[in-house]
Amino acid sequence: MKQPIAYACFLAALVCAAMAAAPAAAQDRIYRCGNEYTNGKVDKRKDCKLIEGGNVTVISGYRAPGNAAPRASGGGSSSSGGGSASAAPRNDSPTQRARDADARAILENELQRAESVQAQLEREYNNGQPEKNAIEMRNPAFYNDRVSKMKDAIDRNKSDIEGIRRELARFQKGS
Repeated sequence: MKQPIAYACFLAALVCAAMAAAPAAAQDRIYRCGNEYTNGKVDKRKDCKLIEGGNVTVISGYRAPGNAAPRASGGGSSSSGGGSASAAPRNDSPTQRARDADARAILENELQRAESVQAQLEREYNNGQPEKNAIEMRNPAFYNDRVSKMKDAIDRNKSDIEGIRRELARFQKGS
């Protein structure tokens, strides 16, 4: 009589173990390909990595009431991210105007600082012929490396200045 009870307990334990393992076995492998997550085939993509150790929860982004139509996935849409701010209603409260004025003043200060840094960098760069120091006279590779870094710094700073000017122009349009 003890044998059927032991057999039934064994079967019950086996069924419980199978039920506990079922959700884990039911999930497909999940891959991250850049900013996209997929459980589909990724044979030809080199940027895909297998995600291990947890589930992935995807939360869709907020859509403004005017943009109720779903966007096509897989996008590289050129208009994504640029036009949504202008569609939002403008807040013209005194508090918002004060914030805008503060932001404009900060941007103007940043522009002034970036332009003075640019002038300093261009003075040091000396049209691609900066003064050599003692180490660079003995090793021209150091000099060339420094000149290259100076040129990169000038280009980065120019890009920063252009970005600040774009932001200031946005404030001029919004006013």
